[in-house]
Amino acid sequence: MTSEIDTGSGLMPVHEWNPEGDRPGVLLLQEIFGVSGYIRQRAADLAALGYWVIAPEIYWRLDDTALDESAPDLLEKAMAVAGRLDWDQAVSDSVAALEYLRSRDQGTAIVGFCFGGGLGFNVAAVSSADVLVSYYGSALPQLLELAPKVSAESLHHFGDADAYLPVDDVVAALDSAEVHRYPAAGHAFDNPLPAFHHAEASELAWRRTVAFLSRHLPTSRGPA
Repeated sequence: MTSEIDTGSGLMPVHEWNPEGDRPGVLLLQEIFGVSGYIRQRAADLAALGYWVIAPEIYWRLDDTALDESAPDLLEKAMAVAGRLDWDQAVSDSVAALEYLRSRDQGTAIVGFCFGGGLGFNVAAVSSADVLVSYYGSALPQLLELAPKVSAESLHHFGDADAYLPVDDVVAALDSAEVHRYPAAGHAFDNPLPAFHHAEASELAWRRTVAFLSRHLPTSRGPA
């Protein structure tokens, strides 16, 4: 299901799963590749646990953002799109999406991957969510001063072989969060694309994510 959220300066498209009934809400924030097939699958996984899930089109204010997920230069093109994004506006748009979820007063979580992991951390620092799950947030090194402002119950996943993040430095600044590190995994290890995927780390991180959500934002259905 696709709908729109009023951000105060335009209507942002969002994809929704399980919008009916009283259930906790999950704001699912995309990688730099947009609301891809992978993000849609994770949304379906979360919906199967009983959550109302929304995945906003964070690039909605930009032109020419279509990405071919099979293209050999996908990462290069995605980074170029993300480089045109106004970060503060993306945070504001994401806060509007979180408020949309909070309107039913059933509890909210933010789950973000890579670009979305950093964005979700920023949103959790300036707004109010019950839970934050961040997978290897790519912007975290520039956002660590916000860590004391994140009041949500927080879970972070990192691959120790991540070539993009100073994992030791980031983890040291997240002392109040639950943090898991995966020794052989690199950046974006949950993404199923062969260039990124680490099957063992992906499976274990997802089990931990489901258990964390079940503890801190339970649904009537509980973990599968």
